[in-house]
Amino acid sequence: MEPAGPVRVERRLAAILAADVAGYSRLIEADEEGTLGRLKALRAEIIDPKIAHHKGRIVKTTGDGMLVEFASVVDALRCAAEVQAAMAENNAPLPPERRVEFRIGIHQGDIVVEDDDIFGDGVNVAARLEGLADPGGICVSARVQEDAAGRLDLAFKDMGEQALKNIARPVRAYRVVTAARLGPTVVSPGPPLPDKPSIAVLPFANMSGDPEQEYFVDGMVEEIITALSRIRWLFVIARNSSFTYKGKPVDVRQVGRELGVRYVLEGSVRKAAGRVRITCQ
Repeated sequence: MEPAGPVRVERRLAAILAADVAGYSRLIEADEEGTLGRLKALRAEIIDPKIAHHKGRIVKTTGDGMLVEFASVVDALRCAAEVQAAMAENNAPLPPERRVEFRIGIHQGDIVVEDDDIFGDGVNVAARLEGLADPGGICVSARVQEDAAGRLDLAFKDMGEQALKNIARPVRAYRVVTAARLGPTVVSPGPPLPDKPSIAVLPFANMSGDPEQEYFVDGMVEEIITALSRIRWLFVIARNSSFTYKGKPVDVRQVGRELGVRYVLEGSVRKAAGRVRITCQ
């Protein structure tokens, strides 16, 4: 028996794309043969060609997902956006329960390459970001957002700092907003703007992972609304109006038009170990 050759180990900076199928177990349970056949066709017709076109390298695949390495953040994000747009078009004629939708996470970081497999912080963060993405959506780290902003026709929605499983430090995440995700744009004139500065304070996201903290977060937002309302030169939208957006994905420009305000305040709250971290914009 010949001795095994030396293991080739390399460390480098890369953009890592992690993807999986949302609701894969449900799809398999409902129609195993049909789901596997459709996934195979989607890879052959859409996913693999897009990855190759944008110079990506498929590192590994699982039944419901894959890990892909790119040399460029822009290539990784452009590939992800094109894949999701093509998937949305492919899914459009199908009922929701039969749609195959991918969630995608992208991060740029150091990786360790060992015999064509990859490991390290960059891989772990990408995989965790994937779990934050909506079905059919893309979630990226701040590092990716900074590199890609202004270079692609995409918008980014700040999700605040996220505590990711098995990642020591918080990671700031962004949800990617594409034309496919926005759908047809219908602009409503909305109510006229007041003759003084105007603002709506949207419900903040509870990032604590504890549903019981919802009461604390909502109470804090109510305090902000009350405090702003005491400023005579500022027009503040009432809580009952702004809280109709609770739990819904929002486009702040559309919210501004619908509520008739020039400014919208949104944010997140994380409460743990007796400390509170508030992020807002």
